Amino acid sequence: MRIEDQAAHVLHARPWRETSLLVEVLTRDHGRLGLVARGVQGPKRHVLRAALQPLQLVRLSVVLRGELAQLRGAEALDAAPRLSGDAMLAGFYVCELVLRLAPRQDPAPELFDAYSRVRERLRIPTGLAWTLRRFERDLLDALGVGFALDHDGDGEPIDPAARYRLDPEHGPRRLRQDSGAGERNAAATGQGLLALAAGDTPPDSADLAGLRRALRTVLAHHLGPRGLKSWELASDLAGR
Repeated sequence: MRIEDQAAHVLHARPWRETSLLVEVLTRDHGRLGLVARGVQGPKRHVLRAALQPLQLVRLSVVLRGELAQLRGAEALDAAPRLSGDAMLAGFYVCELVLRLAPRQDPAPELFDAYSRVRERLRIPTGLAWTLRRFERDLLDALGVGFALDHDGDGEPIDPAARYRLDPEHGPRRLRQDSGAGERNAAATGQGLLALAAGDTPPDSADLAGLRRALRTVLAHHLGPRGLKSWELASDLAGR
């Protein structure tokens, strides 16, 4: 099957053989695609090679046969975000999440739109934690494994003053008063959940930290036993 002039976000690219690249992209109509880009490592192909870098939005044409598509042409549609420091790590994290969780060759219009939004938000150097929490929420929803954040798993409204663990299968579960310290540390506040459900105004830093820990539990469940390299890198940097 030939796919012509398809907008795609580049998620990852790595060298293959002497002059080629293996590239992963996210498209609206065909979901995540793996591509073989042949002969792009030569000195005369730098424009094409630059268009195939992570976070770049491109228009591409491919021939899809089996697991990997053959790239026939690609051009950049805009300038990719120029990220550094924490923002660069955040961009790596976003791409890695999509690579690990999005199935190949499955239409993904909602995920494509969510990725487009977070890509633009990453251009702004402030508010990275809030940007990532909203993307995690949108990613889970787009993959069909999200849940309501303004009601708990039993349908009761979220209490802003309570704490909740996020059950990957059932959504928010209110903690009992006698819950241990470890369970409470891994929980989100009701205020944080309501802020994320609304999605407009970020909660305070403590509530944001609780959302990060609670959502990581959900993401780890869907990722399986192998975690993310970006999580390891973030831990290493924090330990310096």
